[in-house]
Amino acid sequence: MSVARLSPRAPAVENASRQSPCPTLQTNRLVLRPQRLSDAGSIAESLSDFQVTRMLARVPAPYYKQDALEWLILRTSGTLPDWDFAITCGDDTLIGVVSIEKRHGEWHLGYWLDRNHWGKGYMTEAVEAVVKRFFEQMPGEVLYSGVFADNPASMRVQDKLGFQITGCHEAYAVARASMVTHLDTALTEAAFRAARP
Repeated sequence: MSVARLSPRAPAVENASRQSPCPTLQTNRLVLRPQRLSDAGSIAESLSDFQVTRMLARVPAPYYKQDALEWLILRTSGTLPDWDFAITCGDDTLIGVVSIEKRHGEWHLGYWLDRNHWGKGYMTEAVEAVVKRFFEQMPGEVLYSGVFADNPASMRVQDKLGFQITGCHEAYAVARASMVTHLDTALTEAAFRAARP
């Protein structure tokens, strides 16, 4: 839905000063757990849908299982400080991802959801749980994100959580092979608490 960070060609990130922040989180309807290599098939199936990948900055189209495996090997190696949660519902099958990565000294949120699960409020529920965990572990930090301007559903998720638009720029969307208007957003702990008391 937003600018998810799902490419083996992602930039290097800085070392984290804290232990892994990715326990299993449970919400009313979802379980968010660390991703596994066995999630490759589910990821590839979801991201082979251009309606999903067109809203993501770094995901290629077409997207193959090998792309998912390369990305998961990097993410499950334990060498990155990123927070990568698989979204599951009803069983252990991955239906989406919420991730937070540190780039250039700033924490950035990305997320996506399989199209079969759109319109049910799952994305807001999942992102809220991860953001809550983030601010518990990293008080005082600012969380950055953004959406493509033609993705109002993702903007609604961020609005509900207290994100504010901080700017706008043109970003290259790999799946679209074109430049797209991107709205930059940011969230403080205080704004999150005010939005979700």
